[in-house]
Amino acid sequence: MTDDLAERLDTAARDAVAIPQIVSAAGVDPDGAYAVQEALVARRLARGERLVGIKLGLTSRAKMAQVGVGEVIWGRLTNGMAVADSTTVDTSRLIHPRIEPEVAFLLDAAGNATAVAPALEVIDSRYADFTFSLADVIADNSSAAAFAIGPWRPLPGGLDNLGVLLEVDGRVVQIGSTAAILGDPRRALVAARRLAGSRTEAGWVLLAGAATAAVPLVKGAYVRAVVEGLGTVAVRAS
Repeated sequence: MTDDLAERLDTAARDAVAIPQIVSAAGVDPDGAYAVQEALVARRLARGERLVGIKLGLTSRAKMAQVGVGEVIWGRLTNGMAVADSTTVDTSRLIHPRIEPEVAFLLDAAGNATAVAPALEVIDSRYADFTFSLADVIADNSSAAAFAIGPWRPLPGGLDNLGVLLEVDGRVVQIGSTAAILGDPRRALVAARRLAGSRTEAGWVLLAGAATAAVPLVKGAYVRAVVEGLGTVAVRAS
C-alpha cells in the first residue's frame, strides 16, 4: 500500500492534477504517512534528483489555522525544488501553488546552523481544494514544491522578533515576525533533530517554517520576502 500511495501522489505532482485525500482514506496514521513520504521522494531520487535539505511545516499558528492541522511536520527537499534567487518558478507544473516567507539555515554534519538567510517557499498540495488531514499532508512531502534562498550571512545575536514582509508586485500582502516560527526560528533546529533524527548532512538547508500565512502564487507575479536584518529574496512566477 505504501508504494501504491506514493505512486499516486507522484503521478498527481508530475501531471499537475489534484487527487482526493487517498492517505487518510486508506486509514494510514502519521507514522505510516512518513513511510509514504519517503517512498514518494525516493521516486524523485530514482529520476536523478538528490536530497539537499529538509523543511518544517505548520510551525506558526497562522499556518496551522490556514490548513486546519495543529502539529509541526517535516518534509524533504531536493535539488529539483531549488530555484535561484531572483529567477523564475514554473507554475505550469503546479496545481494550486502558494508562496510564503521563511528563514533558512545552512547546516553542518551535526544539524547545527552555520549561516542564515531569508527564503521563499512555494507549497502545492496535491489534494483537491488544498484540503487534507495530518497524514495526507505528511505523505505529500508536507506540500513541498519549490524554494529560493537569499544570500547567506553569519548568525546574528537574535532571530526571535525580526520583522517580515511579503510583497507581490511591489505591494505588501503579508506582515509578520520571525517570532511566528516556533517563537524563535532557532527552535526549528531542535525540532528538526527531533523529527528528522540524524537524516541531515553538512551543507543541507533547513527551511524553518513560514513567518506569515501563504498567499496564492499567480503566473507573472513578482514576489519578494524581506526579513529584517537578513535581507531579501525574490522569485517571479512564470
